[in-house]
Amino acid sequence: MNNNSSLSHRKEEPEKGILYIVGTPIGNLNDISQRALNILKNVSLVACEDTRQTIKIMNKFNISNKLISLNQHNSSIKNRKIIKDLKEGKSIAIVSDAGMPGICDPGEDIANSIKSEGLDVICIPGACAALTALVSSGFPSSSFVFEGFLPRKKIDRSKILLEISNNEKTTIIYESPKRLKKLLKELYEFCGGDREIMVARELTKKFEEHVGNNINEVIEFFNTKNVIGEITIILKGINKKRDLNLNKSSMKKDLNDLINAGLSLSAASKYLAKKNGVKKSEIYNLI
Repeated sequence: MNNNSSLSHRKEEPEKGILYIVGTPIGNLNDISQRALNILKNVSLVACEDTRQTIKIMNKFNISNKLISLNQHNSSIKNRKIIKDLKEGKSIAIVSDAGMPGICDPGEDIANSIKSEGLDVICIPGACAALTALVSSGFPSSSFVFEGFLPRKKIDRSKILLEISNNEKTTIIYESPKRLKKLLKELYEFCGGDREIMVARELTKKFEEHVGNNINEVIEFFNTKNVIGEITIILKGINKKRDLNLNKSSMKKDLNDLINAGLSLSAASKYLAKKNGVKKSEIYNLI
């Protein structure tokens, strides 16, 4: 009760000594809130992932303020300066190139640094590509997994893809347009062509596009296209009982292929059991 009361009676924003994490549009500039505009206009300074991107918003809404860059290359130095400024009573806003700072960008580190100094961090809500795509997909959204950009290192990437292939929850993935086709092939290898998927491109922009319904169809759709724009992938979780029945013939073929390639029945069964999220004995029974 007391917490709700204090929130509803905060001082006029921006307050001194506060770091504001400000959500900005992911494409359509009209998605910015009046509260966000007020913060950007009246804080002591705005820390941007790229000042060239932030100035577009500032110019559109006739806002003038001091901008500094804050990115993965200078965050350790700039974080110390921001902490010093906050302790001196300045108010500071942080924005990313698009969407919510802290989601796959340096905003995560600065928020942690500020909190560890006993200073306050307030989020000004805004657009987020992950949630926008999730809600648009129609897939279960009460419980989901956000993976962001998958690791590049092969062993780490394979581990995550294996987890995704066995996940009963909806999975959200970010990917660059240049690497989309490679990722789709990997998802096909780990999840099968029938797995339900939606690839969202250019969310909130003029050429917004949703491509589905399964991995086979999406691969075919993008096969001959030059992919451009920001990409968010929504992958539906598996129904383990149903998918086991659908994949028995496929698993039996995989088992025979692995044995023919030189693996023992035990080793091949262990691998397929882990890949498909089933017991090793169920793979044995396919023989």
